[in-house]
Amino acid sequence: MKRTLRELYGVGILFFYFFKWPYFLGFPFLYINGLDNNFILDGIWFLTIFLILKDIYTIIKRKKINQCDTK
Repeated sequence: MKRTLRELYGVGILFFYFFKWPYFLGFPFLYINGLDNNFILDGIWFLTIFLILKDIYTIIKRKKINQCDTK
């Protein structure tokens, strides 16, 4: 059972690492062109927004840390 959960967790990480930008940009395009409402796809889109904001926050935080180290 533990092995299966680890594999699912790993697949989820890889999936959202490589898929978040195409999904973030492509989902609104599909929605405008007639995609029916689907709460699961909407939830995944909001999750990708969260992951993108987390990445932006991490980049800004690292830049601030690097600027403090050089001074």
